Amino acid sequence: MTNNHASRTPSDRPSDRPSDRSSDQPSAAGTGSATAPQITLRSPAELADALPYMLGLHPTDSLVMVAVHGEGGRFGGRLRVGIPTGPAEWEDTARQVADTLVRGSERRGGKPDGIVVFLCQDPRGDESGQRVMTRLRPLAQRIRLACGALDVPVLEALCLSGGRYWSYSCPDERCCPAEGRPLAAVGTSVLAAAATFAGLQVRGSLKEIEGRLAPLRGAVAEEMETALDRVATALVPKILDGVTREEAGAQTIALARTLMRRMTLAPPVEGGPCADEWDDALLGHDEAAALILGLQDREIRDIAAEWMEHEEAAPALRLWRALARRCVGAYGEHAAAPLTLAGWVSWSAGDEPTARIAFGMALRADAEYRFAQLLHHACNEGIDPEGLRECLREERRRREPRRGRKAAATRPPGRRGRTGARREVRRATGSEQ
Repeated sequence: MTNNHASRTPSDRPSDRPSDRSSDQPSAAGTGSATAPQITLRSPAELADALPYMLGLHPTDSLVMVAVHGEGGRFGGRLRVGIPTGPAEWEDTARQVADTLVRGSERRGGKPDGIVVFLCQDPRGDESGQRVMTRLRPLAQRIRLACGALDVPVLEALCLSGGRYWSYSCPDERCCPAEGRPLAAVGTSVLAAAATFAGLQVRGSLKEIEGRLAPLRGAVAEEMETALDRVATALVPKILDGVTREEAGAQTIALARTLMRRMTLAPPVEGGPCADEWDDALLGHDEAAALILGLQDREIRDIAAEWMEHEEAAPALRLWRALARRCVGAYGEHAAAPLTLAGWVSWSAGDEPTARIAFGMALRADAEYRFAQLLHHACNEGIDPEGLRECLREERRRREPRRGRKAAATRPPGRRGRTGARREVRRATGSEQ
C-alpha cells in the first residue's frame, strides 16, 4: 500500500464550509505552527481516525481536502464542502475546490506539496458503504485530475461510509480490501488520546450541530408562524416609523435581557437535543416572535453582538440558537440574524467549527446578509476575534458612559451610523476601505 504520512500541529485552524454550495463558496484556512507538538500519521487508517480532530466535528455528506506541506508532511489549510447531489456538478466542484485550496495556501505562505482527500457520506436506504465508495469514485478521480492540473498531487483519497473506510489510492487488497476496513471506535485510538491531550475537541457531527440551529417542524412550527404573523402586524409598523423606532428597539433589548436572565436561572441538565428542548420550552411564541422581528433592525442586532463574553455569552448563545429554530415557514430568511449572532458567540468562545456552520446557515437563509459574510470570511481566514471583541467593547463603553451596563441596556440605542458592528468587523479584520 502507499505509505503516505502527514503530521499535524494542534494549532492548525480547520476550515468548515456550509453544505449548500449555492449560498457560499469554499475557502481554505491557515496553516499550523511548525513549533507546536506534532502527531504523526502513517497510514490510511490513522488519516481516517484523525479527520474529526482536524475539523473539530464528524463531517457528514462532505468533501474534505487537506493541504500537506514539506518533507515531513505538515498539515496546512483545509476545506469542507457538501458533496453535490448530482454527478453533473462534480466536474465544476472538483476544479473549484482544488483551485480554492491551492490558491488559498499560496496566499498564506506556500503552495502545497500534496493534498489528502476525504469523501464522507453515509449509506442511503439499503445502500451499502461499499456501494457509496463505488458511486463516489468518479468524484475522487475528478478531484485528483483537478489537483494534478495545478501540479499538486493527491497523496491519499479516502471514502468514509457506514463506519468503514476505503482508499482510492491503494490497489493492494491485503491492506485495503474491497469490503473496506472498520473505523476505530470514537475516542478509543492512541491518536484520539494524543489529540485530546493536545487540546483538540470533536464537537459532535455536522448533522447534529446543524440540527441544533435548524427550524422547528410540525405543529409547533405552525403555531410559531402564526405568532410571527400576529406580532409582525403590530411590530413592523413601529420599526418602519421613525418616531417609534427607538422605543421599539429599547423594548427588543429589554426583552432579550429578560429572556437571557430566564435562561441563566434555568440551566439545562445536559447538552444536546434535550437542552434545546428545555430552552424551547422557556420561550413563549409571542416573545420569540417579537425578538426575531426586533433583531431585523441592524442597530439592535449590533448591540446584541456585544453579549459575546463573560457571564453573558452562555445565555446569549442559548437564546440565539432557540430563536434560529423559531424562524419557520415564510420567516426562514429572518434566521440570518440569530444564526450570525450564534456563530459570533461560538467563534468568540473558541468554537470555530460551530461558528462556521452557523455563519454558513445564515448565508443560506440570506445570501446577502453582510454581517454574516464578513464574520464568515474573517473566521475562515484565521483572524483572531479579539480585535472585533475590543471594537465592540469600545462601542459599548461609548454608548453607556458613566452608567451601569445593566441599567443602560434598556435605553434606546440611538443612531450608530457607520459605527455599527459591520464597520467594526471591517476595522478589526483590516477590510475597511
